[in-house]
Amino acid sequence: MIADDSSLREGHDPVNDESTIRVLRLADGRVFQEMDDGTLRPMESKMDWTRFDSMTEEEIEADALSDPDNPPWTDEELQRLRRIPNAKQIRAKLQLTQEQFAGNFNLPLGTIRDWELGRRQPDTAAKNFLRVIEHNPDAVIEALKR
Repeated sequence: MIADDSSLREGHDPVNDESTIRVLRLADGRVFQEMDDGTLRPMESKMDWTRFDSMTEEEIEADALSDPDNPPWTDEELQRLRRIPNAKQIRAKLQLTQEQFAGNFNLPLGTIRDWELGRRQPDTAAKNFLRVIEHNPDAVIEALKR
């Protein structure tokens, strides 16, 4: 739902409006609608992948440049980006289950699951903690044992 000026007047709350659709995009690209009971319903893509697959790199670039709502990022903008640590990749690299990862690093199991499902993003402190785990997991485990 897109809120216009009139929907913001007189106590109307567009975030809690019945017409609002909650959407969850997983890291693998799949998109789901989150229902009121918490279940997820797959949403179909309206992307014409056949057309896209037949395009040359030049045509793709031209299409991207012609989109006024979503211009490609400049080199300067790309330089400012900072990678968000991927908990699932870090956990897989360490060859740990979600339960083991949560236990070794004193993290709630539900939080690990939410991060891996894309339901939540780690906050700044959690991102930094994941970076330290990724860099030196044994030191983190040792420090947490004390």
